[in-house]
Amino acid sequence: MSETNQFRVIRDPLWNTIRLDPTALRIIDTAAFQRLRYIRQLGFAHLVYPGATHTRFDHAVGVYHLARTALRLLKERAPLPDEVWAGEELIPYAALLHDIGHFAFSHALEELEPDQIPGDHEEVSSQLFRLPELQAALLPLGPGAADAIHKLILGASDLPLRGLVSGSLDLDKMEYLRRDARFCGVPYGEVDVDRLIQGLVLLPDPESGRYEVGVHEKAVASLESLLFAKYQMFRNVYWHHGVRAATALYKRIVEDAVHEGLLTPADLVGPTDEELLFEIKRRAESVDTAGSERLRTRWLPALWNRKIPKRALELTAPDLAEMPLPAWLVSDSKKRRALEDRLAQALDLEPGEVVVDYPVKAAMFQLNLLLEKRNGCVARVGPEGLPGIIDLPRVAEELYRTARVLRVFTFSRRSLSREAFLIALSEGDDVDGEPSFIGGV
Repeated sequence: MSETNQFRVIRDPLWNTIRLDPTALRIIDTAAFQRLRYIRQLGFAHLVYPGATHTRFDHAVGVYHLARTALRLLKERAPLPDEVWAGEELIPYAALLHDIGHFAFSHALEELEPDQIPGDHEEVSSQLFRLPELQAALLPLGPGAADAIHKLILGASDLPLRGLVSGSLDLDKMEYLRRDARFCGVPYGEVDVDRLIQGLVLLPDPESGRYEVGVHEKAVASLESLLFAKYQMFRNVYWHHGVRAATALYKRIVEDAVHEGLLTPADLVGPTDEELLFEIKRRAESVDTAGSERLRTRWLPALWNRKIPKRALELTAPDLAEMPLPAWLVSDSKKRRALEDRLAQALDLEPGEVVVDYPVKAAMFQLNLLLEKRNGCVARVGPEGLPGIIDLPRVAEELYRTARVLRVFTFSRRSLSREAFLIALSEGDDVDGEPSFIGGV
C-alpha cells in the first residue's frame, strides 16, 4: 500500500470517525503537537463543569476533520477557476495546527499585558513553526509550506480558502462551540454544523472579483445559531463567575511569579498546564521572599484545592447602565492593580488579594463575509448584518453588554458596596487630564 493511501482512523465522541492522512499523522507525532494533549481547552472551566477536561489536542483534530469535510463539499459544487483552489492542500494542516502555540490553560494568559507575555497564541506559534521536527513533518508539502500555513493561522494569507481557517465562518468556531457544550453538559452551543458546512460556498467579491469563502442564504439560520451559541456560551460558561474567579487567581499567580523574577515572559512558551504550575512552585521554593512564600504556601495550593476567590461585588448590565467606567479599567493593568490594592487595604487584605474582573470580547459578533442570495446575487454582510436576511448582529451590542459582568473577587470572603467601589475607582482617574470613559459597556 502506498503512503498516500495509509490513513489512520480514530474515534471521536463528537464527530465519530476521523481519518488522518500521512501528513496529519507526522504533524500529530511531533512533540509540539503532543503537548496539546496536556492543555485544557477551557482552562479552569472544569472546576465548575467537571466534564470540561477536553484538550486542545481533541479540538485541533476536530477542526482538521471539519476542514477536510468542507473542502470535499466545496469541490463537489459547480466548477470554479483553478486559481480558486490555490493552496487547498494546506488548509487541513493549518486547521490542525491553528492552536499549536497556546499557553498553559489556553486563553487565560492572553489577558495579561503585552509586557508580561510574549504575544498571543497565534503569534507565539511562529516559534514552534521553526522547530526542526515540525519543519520536517511539513517538508512533503513543499518549500514555504510552513510559512504559508502560519499566515493562514494569523489571518494574513490571501488564499481564497483562508476563511476556513480564520474569519467569521472559520471551522474553529463551529468545532469549539459544539465540543465545549458537549463536555460541559450544557445545551447552549448546539450549532447546526452540518447545515452550515453544507451552506459554505466560494464567492467572488462584488467589488474586487476575488474569491473567498461565503455562505448561501439557505444556511443563514445555521449561521445565526452559531452567533447566538457563542453569546450563550460566553454568558453561561466562559464568563461564569466560578470560571472567572479561578482564572483571576491563576493570572495573579503568573503575574506575581514574573514580578518576583521567578519567570520571564519567554518561560511561558512551551509548558503544559501542570508543568507551569509546578515549575512556579519549584522556583518559589528556591527563593526566600514574601512573594515567593505566598505563592508556594497559599495561592498555588488554593488553586489546586479549588479554594478560589469569592465575589465581594457583582455589577451586571443594569447596574452599569448609569455608571461610566474609566477606559484604564480594561486597558491599563498598572492602574487596575493600584485600584485592586486600594480595595485590598480597605478590606483588610494583603496586596494582590483583590481582583477586579471585567472580561472583554469585542469581536464576539463581528461579521465580515459574503452571502449568496437565493436569486444568485452576492452581497457582503458586515457588522450590522444584512437587513431582512440576517438581523441578529443588529442587537449585538446589547447582547454583548448583557453578557459582561463586572466582579470584584477577594481571596478571603469579604463584602464590598457599590459606593465604596466607586470611591476607590474615582481615586484612580488621571489628575493631569480629563479621564476617558468606556461607559457601561
